[in-house]
Amino acid sequence: MNPILEVSDISMDYHGKGIIDNLSFDLERGSIGCLLGESGCGKTTILRLIAGFEPLQAGAVVIGGHLMSNPGTCVPPEERRLGMVFQDYALFLHLTVRKNIAFGLHHLSGSKRNRRVSEMLDLVGLSIDADKYSHQLSGGQQQRVALARALAPEPDLLLLDEPFSNLDVALRDRLTIEVARILRELGTSALLVTHNQNEAFAMADTIGVINGGKLEQWDTAYNLYHRPKNRYVADFVGEGVLLKGVVQSHNEVKTALGTLAGRFSYPCRNGCPADVLIRPEDIIHDDDSPFKAEILRKDFRGANILYTLRLKEQENLLALVSSHHNHRVGQQIGIRSQVQEIILFESGLN
Repeated sequence: MNPILEVSDISMDYHGKGIIDNLSFDLERGSIGCLLGESGCGKTTILRLIAGFEPLQAGAVVIGGHLMSNPGTCVPPEERRLGMVFQDYALFLHLTVRKNIAFGLHHLSGSKRNRRVSEMLDLVGLSIDADKYSHQLSGGQQQRVALARALAPEPDLLLLDEPFSNLDVALRDRLTIEVARILRELGTSALLVTHNQNEAFAMADTIGVINGGKLEQWDTAYNLYHRPKNRYVADFVGEGVLLKGVVQSHNEVKTALGTLAGRFSYPCRNGCPADVLIRPEDIIHDDDSPFKAEILRKDFRGANILYTLRLKEQENLLALVSSHHNHRVGQQIGIRSQVQEIILFESGLN
């Protein structure tokens, strides 16, 4: 299957400062991709380059098999068959919900336009609010209107720029799942930009971790979490710490937690010093274990408590423990490791 979006070796700088550095990825047709990164990492600039709001200085952007941008070409945004959903919704305040959705459908006859608007209203669950104005809607309803307006012209690709960041946590989580369902129901290709890992994991088939304008890894959520390609991805995605170790064999590494055995995520020569990624769920609370750790901090999370622990070797760990085990800071508790796939990086590399 041909990808709907091909981004090839794009670069961008402002006044000699590099913003995007030789970045490439493909998005499969009908899938949802995500550019995930901290504020200022360049992810929104990448979206603007794809949309045609900024000219390319190097590389190429191809959408649906057609060249849209290279250093000598920049097809205008309105000719790229794109839909856009913005952080601030960008609704027309003087228009009703119905007229907002119909805004980009002037090329259709009246009856076809009305039918398409009705389909979109049903899709996003706003049929009974069709004649309201945006100030009469909640934030979640306004974002549904923005989504319906972007989808109404049946774009080849939908771009979403931090679309849920203005919503409260509960509504954001619910709407993230709902929008993903709608996009998959329609088979719409989409690219999301966000700094929120929960949004990325809930929505996207493929996620790109952006760091300083570079694409560190373009992969599934599972692989980003369980098989990060470098230290940055390992540290950025999820929670965990890097524990010092020494490789003993092709599947064993000696650490302050003892000798860990399992499949290595990446090969490492015997005897080499390595940093081993330990996730909170890799540490089991076990009072009978010979390995003890001091509680430095506790973060209550409802069903669980995230403990920050210190081993006698003065290395720290994180452990996710049932909140029924409510220990105090400064207390020593028994722990054991439960690591199956060992993620490690040879010291001095990556």
